[in-house]
Amino acid sequence: MRIPGLLLLAAVTVGLLALAGCVASDTPGPGSPATPGQFPRPAAAGEVLAQATVLQKDGEEPQLCLGGVADSYPPLCGGPPILGWDWATVDQSETASGVTWGSYAITGTWDATAFTVTQPPAPLSLYDPLAQIDPRLDEATPGPSEESTLLDLQDELNAADYSPATASDWSEMPILSNWTQNGYLWVSVIYDDGSIQRFFDDQFGAGVVAVQSALQDAG
Repeated sequence: MRIPGLLLLAAVTVGLLALAGCVASDTPGPGSPATPGQFPRPAAAGEVLAQATVLQKDGEEPQLCLGGVADSYPPLCGGPPILGWDWATVDQSETASGVTWGSYAITGTWDATAFTVTQPPAPLSLYDPLAQIDPRLDEATPGPSEESTLLDLQDELNAADYSPATASDWSEMPILSNWTQNGYLWVSVIYDDGSIQRFFDDQFGAGVVAVQSALQDAG
């Protein structure tokens, strides 16, 4: 398994389109190359749960860090805006060098551009969720693709040079990170209602890419 560096806050639509025409897999998909409007940026129909770091720099709006967080003091991370956040109502936050942060379980809504808090957050240190095991991680039933094929596809994804500074908003950066494991190329996204998984299935074949959603439907 090879995991990329700190974050792949990257791969906007145009990067994925370029990959669709040049990346081969063991099970090529039936779909033709997508047009720019086809890459899904789904909103959530109901409430979703985030387990993440909230970080706010002085003079800026708070952000919900759904991808990686740099191991520094203060930490470094980025993500979509989180609306309705009030540090005065939460415990276990820290402030240093003009940055305030903390890790929480937060219920809210996702409109594909921003997360809005709808219920009181809980510190992650006090949150005990039920374990949810993705069956695609079962080593007894690995995915169909060879590791070399998945690494080639991963290299193509990582070669796309996109970052928060080059995108107009966070909805244009649905991919948070990617890695290979158990016969799949795993792709972590902000939120998937199933449409992003179908997009990758159409482009590269079913069973090649395994999409994980950082925001989970609540309830």
